[in-house]
Amino acid sequence: MISLRNFVIKWWQKKPLKIAVIVLSIFLLIVGSNLFLQLAQNSWSLSLAFNFAFSWHTEKFFLACLVLFFLWGFISSVLGSLVYGGLFYSLLIFGIGIVDALKMQYRQEPLYPDDLKMIVEFATLKDIAGWPLFLGFVLLLIAGAGLIIYSIYRSFKKKRSFQIFRGLLFVISFAGLIYASNFNQPSNLLRQAYNKTALWIPYSQKMNYYNTGFIGGFLYNLEIIPMDQPDNYSEATIKEIVEKYTTEQTKSENQEDSPNIIYVMSESFSDTSRLKGITIEGGDPLADYRSVANKTYSGQMLSQNYGGGTANIEFEALTGFSMEMFNAQMTTPYTMLVPNFTEFPSIVNTLSEEGYDTTAIHPYNTSMYKRKSVYQSFGFDQFLDENTMDFTDTIEDNPYISDEAAYQQIMEILNQTDDPQFVHLVTMQTHMPYSNKYANSPYTAIGEDTDAVNNYLQDIAYSSEALNEFLNKVDQLDRRTLVVFWGDHLPGIYSEELQAENEGTTLHETEFLMYDNRHQLENQQDVVTSPFYFAADLFQQAQLPTSGFQQLLLQMQEIMPAFEKQMYYRNGSFRTEKSLNQSQEEIYQAYQLIQYDIVAGKQYSLAENFFRTNN
Repeated sequence: MISLRNFVIKWWQKKPLKIAVIVLSIFLLIVGSNLFLQLAQNSWSLSLAFNFAFSWHTEKFFLACLVLFFLWGFISSVLGSLVYGGLFYSLLIFGIGIVDALKMQYRQEPLYPDDLKMIVEFATLKDIAGWPLFLGFVLLLIAGAGLIIYSIYRSFKKKRSFQIFRGLLFVISFAGLIYASNFNQPSNLLRQAYNKTALWIPYSQKMNYYNTGFIGGFLYNLEIIPMDQPDNYSEATIKEIVEKYTTEQTKSENQEDSPNIIYVMSESFSDTSRLKGITIEGGDPLADYRSVANKTYSGQMLSQNYGGGTANIEFEALTGFSMEMFNAQMTTPYTMLVPNFTEFPSIVNTLSEEGYDTTAIHPYNTSMYKRKSVYQSFGFDQFLDENTMDFTDTIEDNPYISDEAAYQQIMEILNQTDDPQFVHLVTMQTHMPYSNKYANSPYTAIGEDTDAVNNYLQDIAYSSEALNEFLNKVDQLDRRTLVVFWGDHLPGIYSEELQAENEGTTLHETEFLMYDNRHQLENQQDVVTSPFYFAADLFQQAQLPTSGFQQLLLQMQEIMPAFEKQMYYRNGSFRTEKSLNQSQEEIYQAYQLIQYDIVAGKQYSLAENFFRTNN
């Protein structure tokens, strides 16, 4: 058998010039593709990309090139062609770069590994990107598939010497990719090489990608445990927490039947007039919303992200768990965490155990954020989507089912049975894209006069009107009905200049209200809260029985009414650090321990019925 050393020497002696050209071409391809990813990550700034690569972060740039070489090598060895492998690799990098740039533009977030699962959700991609970009994406897929089939077919006709080289390249590149995929293991040499110069910023993935490059940031967000284990985690510690807060549970002080509870997460619903540098002419698009909010418990909700992150806000609202507690790489629990559980504690299964019928409604497809499997883990009895809803009307050229139609669906559910209902609606009417939805809008944004912003103002006006009409119908119901309404995040449509002018928490504050058709909630309009407090706050406001977990949340709410990473609302203002005293820190740590126990621990608290109410 010919040795590897002799094989390489013989090959080099045979075609030295050709080999030199091939090696140089591969080097230029890898370096060029890495530069392209940096360009996409940094808003197509040549100066930033070149400074990153050859001045500021040269070591990390070439570490990324090593990873990209493994990717190129794997593709080329599978296809059996350096030319077609390079072409397919280029198409792949081009697609990744474009998607990353678009996500940065609209959501101020980079592309995460888990986002790649979206590649098979064609309906979602079409609606988000629009027809031109979607067609380009489909053409790329078709071209890539054609390359794969043709290249593999012709590769089997090549000489034995090439097949040996192909096999070696496959083994080396595949092993390299597998090793790189374990980037977050402490002993990983690639991670250790990055650690020599990398500044990891857990609270800002955008800054992570900026400081370490696209590949470094991407590797950092590969699979990892949801939370690090707290030092004092044990069954005994969890039982102490359960016992302490279970004794503080409350029973219902209301003799009525169990009330209906309605959650409405309104896509991108926010108050544009709160932004500096922008004024609205033509009236107040939220006039109908304010007519309700000004007479009940309402205010601002702190959203984790700007321009996106719907599923994370929904996760917080349904579970009572905070995204702030997770490791930075746990970017989307709906796709990365919850589907791994057959049962996950939430308001859904809490109410199911009290005899509620539970329904989730999302006027869109079921694949988005794996909602179908997530809702099964939460314990919903049924999930209605765009194909199973009875009411599917839209408004003008808006492609999404209207809020009015979604509310009609809720009313039909409430009127069908005498059993108490929990209905969770995630709306779609106000989802991007915003341009060209409505022929005429009375609203004009001065300071940010774009078609997208003006259409958005009309969108939230329609949402505001539909909410008001829905609550008027709720008032006519015989059964007490409680509604929690909130916007998940601001729309990602504002210019970089306007975003800079509103730097801080302003771009993370949306509207929320709680409504009771018996009008027994506290009348307060200056509330600042986080979505994970919704259930505990509502149950306390409505004098409903609470669980031990909700009692823990209520104590958390007293010391910190709202928080996300680097955004902590305390004593009437936001700050970048928690700054808790010892007794407050004990409450925070108890909350942290319970969340760890459920998402990464032994679930002792679940076995102790910590999430059940004392009815």
